[in-house]
Amino acid sequence: METVATIVWIYGSLVLVGGVMGWVKAKSVPSLVSGLAFGAALIFVGYGIKLGHRNDVIAAMVIAGLLAVIMGARFARSKKFMPAGLVAILSVAVVVALLLMR
Repeated sequence: METVATIVWIYGSLVLVGGVMGWVKAKSVPSLVSGLAFGAALIFVGYGIKLGHRNDVIAAMVIAGLLAVIMGARFARSKKFMPAGLVAILSVAVVVALLLMR
């Protein structure tokens, strides 16, 4: 479970930092709020995974899946890879990795 927790922590940190970067570069309050909320939630469930809480793996997959859908739809509308396409691909990769490591 240590590896799974590390993956979720790294992913959560990237989401959190990405939200802050969206605010810094574009003054996007929605990016800041969603990045902080999703990132903090992922870091929190990553800690639960480290403690051995199996339900937190499911929570991490749900959060990553939700981000994949939201950002995938945003990418489909905007056709801009950064940041929506990157986050969508990263989110799908995290869901797949967590499914394989369960």
